[in-house]
Amino acid sequence: MSTLSCQAISLRLPLARCELEGSKQQRQMSSTSVKVKGVKSATSPTSSSSSSCGAVRVDREQQQQQQGVAVAEEEKRQNIPREKKWVDRHRQGMMIENGVAYRQTVVVRSYEVGPDKTATLDSILNLLQETALNHVWMSGLLGNGFGATHGMVRNNLIWVVSRMQVQVDHYPIWGEVLDIETWVGASGKNGMRRDWLIRSQATGQVFARATSTWVMMNEKTRRLSKMPEEVRQEISPWFIHKQAIPVPLHDAKILKLDTTAKYRNTDLKPRRSDLDMNHHVNNVKYVNWMLEAIPDQFLESRQLSGIILEYRRECGRSDTVESLCHPDQDEDEINLHLHNAFNGSNNNNIGILNGFSLLPSLDLDLDLDTTTTYTHLLRAHKLGGEEIVRGKTMWKKRLHLPLSH
Repeated sequence: MSTLSCQAISLRLPLARCELEGSKQQRQMSSTSVKVKGVKSATSPTSSSSSSCGAVRVDREQQQQQQGVAVAEEEKRQNIPREKKWVDRHRQGMMIENGVAYRQTVVVRSYEVGPDKTATLDSILNLLQETALNHVWMSGLLGNGFGATHGMVRNNLIWVVSRMQVQVDHYPIWGEVLDIETWVGASGKNGMRRDWLIRSQATGQVFARATSTWVMMNEKTRRLSKMPEEVRQEISPWFIHKQAIPVPLHDAKILKLDTTAKYRNTDLKPRRSDLDMNHHVNNVKYVNWMLEAIPDQFLESRQLSGIILEYRRECGRSDTVESLCHPDQDEDEINLHLHNAFNGSNNNNIGILNGFSLLPSLDLDLDLDTTTTYTHLLRAHKLGGEEIVRGKTMWKKRLHLPLSH
C-alpha cells in the first residue's frame, strides 16, 4: 500500500494510522524540512506523512493552550471568588442571616420603568434573577455555569426553574432605592426553593415577594437529573427554613387551556437576544408572551398584582410559540363590580404611597370580587402543541388618582 498523507485519509482516523505500510525505500525518504507555525524549522528524516501528523499534534496542543489562556482570562475578568465573601462593594451586596442569605441594594433606573415611572414587571423579574446569581457568586460555590456549583459543573448539570410565583403589592418608582433579600431552602429530595423579598429602603415596606422551585437538568442530554450527593453537600448548609410567601397561592396545578381559549396570539418566535447562557429562552420572555395575549384595553385599566408560572419544557431558538389566555371570571361582571367599588368609596380616606392607592378593598388578595385572574398557556406551535409554560395572572384595578398636595 502506498504511503498516504494525513490530509488524504481525514483527521477522523487515529494519528497512528498515518504511518501506513510501504516499501522500505518509500519509508526511508530524504530529510524533509518541517515548518510548523510557532516552531522553528527543523530537519527530520521522516516521510511527508509523519511530518503532517506532527503538525496536527502541534496544532492541537496550541489550540488547547489557547483555550486554556481564554478560560483563565475569562475567570480573571469575572473575578469569581473561591471562598465565601461577606461584603461586595461593587454589587452593593452583603451576606445576612448568619452568612447564608444575601441582601443587595439597587436603585431603580430610568430604563427599568414604564410610562408611569414605575418599575416594569420585566425589571422586577430581572432583579430577582440577578440577585440570585450574585448570592451564588458571593457564596464561593459558583462554577463556570449559569449559577451552577462546582459539583454541578463536574456532573454536567444546570439549574432549571419548574415553578415560580411573584406577588407585587406596590411597584417601585424611578430613582427609588430598594433592598432585595434572597435565600434558598430544600424542596423535596432533589429540588431547591429560592425566595425573595423586595423592600423600600426608605420605608422598610415590602413591595414584592417571590418564591420558586428549581431542579437539575443534564446539560448534554437535556433530561432532568437527581441531585448528586456531592452537590447536596455543597448547597444544603445554605438552606433556611422560612418562606417569603407563607401560604403560596394556587397550590393546585393550573388547568390546561385548549383552542376554546378566549384570546390567542400565534407565531411568536424567539430572537437571538431572548436566549440566556444555557441557550434556551429566558424566563422573563415567557411572561411577555403570556401578557401579549391579553387585550390592550384590559391592560390599560388593570395592574398586575401576581403571577404563577409552571414550566413544562424549555423553549429553543427554532421554536414557534402560541400564547393562549382565558379569563377565570365573567369580565363584564368584574368590571361592573370594580366600577361600583371605586365610585362608592370615600376618596378622602384613600391613602397614597408612591403614587399608588392604599384603598383597602382593592389591595392584593384572592377575593374574586376585587381581583381578576386569567389562565395562560404557552405551547409550541408545532410538535403536536407541546406545553412550554402554564400560567396564572392576578390583576387589580389601576387607580389613576392625583397625588395629594
